[in-house]
Amino acid sequence: MSDGTSSGTPLTRFAERFQQLFHRDGRPTRLHPAAVWSEASSTALQALTPAWRAVRDTWLKYAWPVLSVVSILGWSVLAAAILLWTTGQAFGWQEATAASIAAFAMFVIAVAFILGRSSYGVVLDLARTRVAVGDSAVGSIAVSNTSARPLLPAALELPVGSTTAVFHLPRMKPGQVHEDLFTIPTARRAVIVVGPVRSVRADPLHLLRRQVLWTEPEDLFVHPRTVALAGSAAGFIRDLEGMPTTELSSADVSFHALRDYVPGDDRRHIHWKTTARTNKLMVRQFEETRRAHLAISLSISTDEYASETEFEMAISVAASIGRQAIREQRELDVLTQKGPLRCETGRNMLDDMTRIVGTPMRRTAVDLARTLADTVPNASVVFFVVGSNVTATQLRSAAASVPPGVRSLAVRVEAGAAPTRANIADLTVLTLGDLADLAIVLRKAAA
Repeated sequence: MSDGTSSGTPLTRFAERFQQLFHRDGRPTRLHPAAVWSEASSTALQALTPAWRAVRDTWLKYAWPVLSVVSILGWSVLAAAILLWTTGQAFGWQEATAASIAAFAMFVIAVAFILGRSSYGVVLDLARTRVAVGDSAVGSIAVSNTSARPLLPAALELPVGSTTAVFHLPRMKPGQVHEDLFTIPTARRAVIVVGPVRSVRADPLHLLRRQVLWTEPEDLFVHPRTVALAGSAAGFIRDLEGMPTTELSSADVSFHALRDYVPGDDRRHIHWKTTARTNKLMVRQFEETRRAHLAISLSISTDEYASETEFEMAISVAASIGRQAIREQRELDVLTQKGPLRCETGRNMLDDMTRIVGTPMRRTAVDLARTLADTVPNASVVFFVVGSNVTATQLRSAAASVPPGVRSLAVRVEAGAAPTRANIADLTVLTLGDLADLAIVLRKAAA
């Protein structure tokens, strides 16, 4: 008999096969069952993906349009009809069988209500797609009969945000146009999706509901309320001739001193009166200037605000200051905990501020101030817009992150508070209780 450990025995072959499952360092090879299973699963998934897509596309194209016509109530009635029919046949209950027949008959009758085809020309017109909180947002729906036959009375639905407006159409002759006006409430800052306009056919019991979309949805931006700051910013952002720095230049708009002429200097800067008096060429020397670069740090952590009113007021403050800066063609950066906002135009900035959603966050106004200092290192004026829950210690920490030479101001919103000004080291703290007082507190900052 051969030895159990000799070459060629089942035990040897098993040992050799087992060694093939692992590398020398103990890692499993591709022959390991787990690796084989993973590779097989990946291959099967890749093979099934086209088939799954084909099934999904077929479902969405053919099955879903038909099944979506049945309402929740319709599915409930249909399920009850099947249950009653099964029970009646199983136990011989004629009442259950009669009830199921009646339910099926209701479905057949409901089908007659949703059959047919309407031919409308629908135009949804929003007078303005961007309004401020409190402004009127007016729109109109113009419906025309584009078919060659009269159309029976029908209903059109217009989704407006989370609500739906219903417009009733009269009997319309061929070519007849029916127009309805509507107003959208703008009491809150929001992006409201208006549309699409859809016509609805349904039976009286709403077992079946068939709808056809006639327009595309449109976005209505309800911008935060802002106040005009005409001239208010001039007190602390003086850049008519630029803000002088300590760096000297041979050409700028801020005159500094005279110096001896050096070959290569621009002869247009020679000061001829001094040259005639000293009998040697003298040129003007200038201080380099920079235009005011405004940076706004807007905290959107709701933990730092006492109420939603304060939070909305803070957004309005930042929007008002930013809008004035853009009007005066200043450089502007607005930063929140969720990243920078677009500031190329006033519309872009207000659109992004409309999309802001406040949430409790671990990143505080202090963290945002540090991020702002790194993101906008060339800022000349920095605004911190915060809520009433931000303490003086936190404001001091936020101001410490601002580079020397940069003017920093904090606007602390507190609903109902009197407009005041205070100083924390080099930081000017402005308390604001009402948006209408923003121009007042900014003038106090310039005093």
